[in-house]
Amino acid sequence: MRFQGLVIGVPTEIMKGERRVSAVPDTVKKMVAEGAKVLVEKGAGEGSYFHDDQYAAAGGELVADVQDLFARADIILKVKEPIFNEAIGKHEVDLLRKGQCIITFLHPAYPGNHQMVKNMAAKGVLAFTLDGIPRISRAQAMDALTSMSTVAGYKAVLMAANRLPKFMPMVGTAVGMIKPSNVLVIGTGVAGLQAVATAKRLGAVVYAADIRPAASEQAKSVGAKAVELGVPAELAIGEGGYALKLPEEWLLKERAVLAPIVADADIVVSAALIPGKLAPVLITEEMVKSMRPGSAIVDISIDQGGNCALSESGVILEKYGVSIDGTKNIPGMVPTASTWMFAQNVFNYAANLVKDGKIDVDMSDQIIASSLVTRDGVLVHAGALEAMGGGGSAKKH
Repeated sequence: MRFQGLVIGVPTEIMKGERRVSAVPDTVKKMVAEGAKVLVEKGAGEGSYFHDDQYAAAGGELVADVQDLFARADIILKVKEPIFNEAIGKHEVDLLRKGQCIITFLHPAYPGNHQMVKNMAAKGVLAFTLDGIPRISRAQAMDALTSMSTVAGYKAVLMAANRLPKFMPMVGTAVGMIKPSNVLVIGTGVAGLQAVATAKRLGAVVYAADIRPAASEQAKSVGAKAVELGVPAELAIGEGGYALKLPEEWLLKERAVLAPIVADADIVVSAALIPGKLAPVLITEEMVKSMRPGSAIVDISIDQGGNCALSESGVILEKYGVSIDGTKNIPGMVPTASTWMFAQNVFNYAANLVKDGKIDVDMSDQIIASSLVTRDGVLVHAGALEAMGGGGSAKKH
């Protein structure tokens, strides 16, 4: 059996506002059936409406003390990166031990996470980040980034609309017609397409910008007006269809094209990401200044540094009359749907990593190689090393 003899730990997520959990009763049942002992912290699933009795019925062992769970587990499954646990006065990295495996979203290229991943390396932890999974057909069932992006794109528009001081759709009234809001979506991968579709359903006029021609075409197919950025395809498209990091001269050109459209937008949803690297800064402070007071920006890419120069991780702030939302865990705000998808993804990833009861770090496997962050006391993640070498600890703008 695949997980024979392994102990798998499922702790409660402790990030503020995080309601997801890394396993659901269905995936616990599958891991147990494959020979694993699965430890679930009591109450871990309550935020997403999966209850302790359901985990117990699936064969999970409920554990009251998270330190006991970490101490006993061979593999820790989490949703978000390790942070300081105020309830016990310890950082989650300090609960990990040499040789222990953790699978989660680490976002190791983001400057705010550099010290955390360095600390994990120093402890000898075997760490994998789910945002490093390549876009290949074999990895689709493990692609948690795509699953969570689906949720983030949908919810981001609702969050912005909730703060907007005007209607989204065109509204006819007894005193005249009120124009619809303008929405700009930057980056039309999975999250961006969901944002476009949601904004269209709410009646807005939607513009979409992406350096990849195919992504722009997809945005047009769901009702957006495409913004032509003029970036050559060979500079824009990387392996698996993901966007590439642009040279600085082309980044400046892209900002110049976006500037007047940002100025006229009531809502900007920014979702431009480069796998394993810092998100490009596409919305400058000057562009924010140019927006109408009451406008809203939701920076979906905040986990990798953010597309807006003024966005702050985990903070909703107002600058120049514009709300700038840097909420880190948007999918956690739709917890039942996002947890169900995430749990399936992480189970499939673990099933690919483990062979006959042993963790097999097969570096010839593209999925494992691209998502490996720390191993044998060394930080090996290319995107994190590049960000650190480029002064990654500095403020992104």
